[in-house]
Amino acid sequence: MWKIVVGFAVFAALALFILMKSGGNIDMGGEKHDVTAGAHEPAASAASAAIAAVDAPSAPASAASQ
Repeated sequence: MWKIVVGFAVFAALALFILMKSGGNIDMGGEKHDVTAGAHEPAASAASAAIAAVDAPSAPASAASQ
């Protein structure tokens, strides 16, 4: 059993070493919540555009048939 634990630790250390040396972008800090990035602005503008399209008055049905 102890061989499995040691093997896992060696494998994990080797994997981290290889990823760090290869230039992989490794961030062990956890999930980031950056409120200044503005990543949610396109979704908000798309939602407001969809609401505006729903609220816009439509043409009468008789005008569409002509």
